[in-house]
Amino acid sequence: MTTPTASRVSPRVLAAILMATVLNPLNSSMIAVALVPIRNDFDVGLVAIAWLISSFYVIAAVGQGVLGRLADQLGPRRMLCAGFVVVALAGALGPLAPSFGWLIAARLLLAVGTSAGFPAGLALLRNASGGYAPPPGTLAPLTIAGSATAALGPVLGGGLVLLAGWHAIFFVNVALAVVALPLALRWLPHDPQHRGGIDLPLVRRLVDVPGIAAFTVMLGSVLALLLSLAQSPPLYWLAPVALLAAGLLVVRSRRREDPFLDVRMLVADRRLLAVYAQYLLVNVVAFGVFFAVPIWLEGARGDGPGTTGLLMSPLAGVAVIATPIAARLIARRGVRPALLAGACAMVAGTLLLMTFGPGTPAVAILAVTCVLGVPIGFNNLGLQSALYAASPPERTGAAGGLFQTARFTGAVLATSLIGIVFAGEVTSTGLHEIAATLAGVSAIVLLASMRALRR
Repeated sequence: MTTPTASRVSPRVLAAILMATVLNPLNSSMIAVALVPIRNDFDVGLVAIAWLISSFYVIAAVGQGVLGRLADQLGPRRMLCAGFVVVALAGALGPLAPSFGWLIAARLLLAVGTSAGFPAGLALLRNASGGYAPPPGTLAPLTIAGSATAALGPVLGGGLVLLAGWHAIFFVNVALAVVALPLALRWLPHDPQHRGGIDLPLVRRLVDVPGIAAFTVMLGSVLALLLSLAQSPPLYWLAPVALLAAGLLVVRSRRREDPFLDVRMLVADRRLLAVYAQYLLVNVVAFGVFFAVPIWLEGARGDGPGTTGLLMSPLAGVAVIATPIAARLIARRGVRPALLAGACAMVAGTLLLMTFGPGTPAVAILAVTCVLGVPIGFNNLGLQSALYAASPPERTGAAGGLFQTARFTGAVLATSLIGIVFAGEVTSTGLHEIAATLAGVSAIVLLASMRALRR
């Protein structure tokens, strides 16, 4: 008896999915080299800038899970195309922001629109593969696109800011969405017709609004508490608020059959929980590097956006090269060796960051960013493959959404750390403190990978 295998995915379907999945990682990192110009234009401090970064991740952390669930229930093509429309709207509104608060609002709308791509894309890939988990070779382009665009974000952002100011990092989304939407409508297979149509009451039944509210309050309170540590007095009263929201989230999860965050499923499925936990920690390191290094290059060394983008470019180049290597390794030996290799590179790269100073030559910075590009390819593809293996086929979109929720929870923690350390002044000492913290997190990931290898 032969074992069923996944069907081949059409290049057009894959291309349409890629166009959607790249928007979120691109926007999550592209803004890194625009932070100093935005700070100067709106005359705000680094704590406010940290809110600009982190609020995107809070909404994305919620949006990925919600839109993944809607993709499973209402159809992934519908959700993916709706995301393009919201992205175009947010990209047009951002440059028109009359104040810093309105700019944050535009980023939040952008977070909602870009959150549809990954969970809907995973569901579309599984459907196109005949209902089976796609092989690593099919997942590799998705990982390369997501990882490379996240790493390429500072490079592209630096060029755009140099040419047209920080406004260009919003306008580019309009162009991308206008091109991608008609192609997605043409190339992606139609979703099944939903019985009774799609209306607001149906969406309310599918979406766990109280659970979402509790998760948002919990994550937002933790973010506000961490950022308040840079001021006097810190907002310690937010700690019980976060704990209360966490308790309500658990209670809601136990009472609802299909909650936003299924705590019972995570407790019962240790394998899936381990994937999410490791992905969270990996992204604490990734986003810590994405933002701390560009801020230090511009704020402490005085490099411009163009130079900063070029110095960060090896992250993208090495990630692209590393991903197909990781795909071959996973196909032959499974995900664990790939995760171990990625964790080792993370430890080495973060420790090397502690050598950076005002006089560090550009070639040394390029060498370190090369090392830090390796885990982007190995960890992302390894953990995406592990996610497919651990998640039920009928809940692929929801599982993919929570996967991204873990990613952006890690991003919130990373940007909070940067906001605290760089609150007063951007210095090399501050960078070393951030690097030491990231090295500690990388060591935890390495230990987890080594433990997994022994099973």
